[in-house]
Amino acid sequence: MKTLRCTTLIAGLGLAFVLGWLFSGRAVHGGGKDAPSAPGWTKGKGWGPWDDGDEIGALNAMTAASIKAALAGIKQGKVYDLGTPYDAESFKWPGHAPGAIMTFRGPEGVRRQGDFKAANDPKLNPDRVAWHSCALFISDNIATQIDGLAHITSGDENRWYNGFKEADWGGNFGVRKCDADSIPPIITRGVLLDVAGFRKVDALPAHYKITAEDLQATAEAQGTKIRPGDTVLIRTGTLRYWGPNGADHKKIGEHDSAGIDLAAARWLVEQQGAILIASDTSGLEHGPSAMEPQTFIPVHRYLLVQQGVHIGEFHHLEALAKDRAYEFCYVCMTNRIRGATAGFALRPIAIR
Repeated sequence: MKTLRCTTLIAGLGLAFVLGWLFSGRAVHGGGKDAPSAPGWTKGKGWGPWDDGDEIGALNAMTAASIKAALAGIKQGKVYDLGTPYDAESFKWPGHAPGAIMTFRGPEGVRRQGDFKAANDPKLNPDRVAWHSCALFISDNIATQIDGLAHITSGDENRWYNGFKEADWGGNFGVRKCDADSIPPIITRGVLLDVAGFRKVDALPAHYKITAEDLQATAEAQGTKIRPGDTVLIRTGTLRYWGPNGADHKKIGEHDSAGIDLAAARWLVEQQGAILIASDTSGLEHGPSAMEPQTFIPVHRYLLVQQGVHIGEFHHLEALAKDRAYEFCYVCMTNRIRGATAGFALRPIAIR
């Protein structure tokens, strides 16, 4: 209980900081008594268009009113950690680089190396104070993540969201438009669609295609209503096998190809107004088996390039599902690493 109260306090302080940042340093779209519930969203069409230089996409629809409403939905103060612990052995999508966390300086190494004179001087440092620091060699698309809008490109000119193209906005040190640093702090109402629970399985089988009908039936069975501007989290059950670090690649890989198809993504965006769509797999979308017609990430292209809807991956949803916590406040902040194509190794939370 002490840990929970501490976690809740920290979350509250974090929210206070973020709200100050949002309302003082960032133009807020919409708001006011007569403003639509999700500015920029049109039923049957989806999101946008925003202005020519926009890098935020559907997240522009967060307003002072929507954020206050999401926070007002918190009744219990219970915090759910949606992040997955990561190390060099963790499962990842094969198209991303492996990672390594290496000790760069450690107490014994500093003393043996002798290059930091003050640390080894008994007069200056009689208590032999030392430190640890690490060097990271890591992909920007690992563990719990939110894809930035530059993550996916399309066509011979390699264009991404809002028409930005590689020839103009690529670079040797990452993308220069729609990078992870462009993703604002996210505070929305969130809903869980527990498709695995609805299907009464521990985890959906390999290559299971989650259709719009699956999502509608799950929402109806749960009594869950999706509202324009919501973050939608979709549970396949894959991360029940993550364990301490996601090292069981075979078991995770058996289920990681389950995901939504393009029609389901369209239903969530164009009919329901989802502002962010996430799941507990490495890629959100359905991976076809060898016996199915082959596709190449059409859901990513539709959401990121065409609609400007960010994608969340490897969100740990087991505790939410266990408690049947289908509605909550969703909070996530990405690492402010300029040029990165995704916020990675994140620790989003759901608060009831």
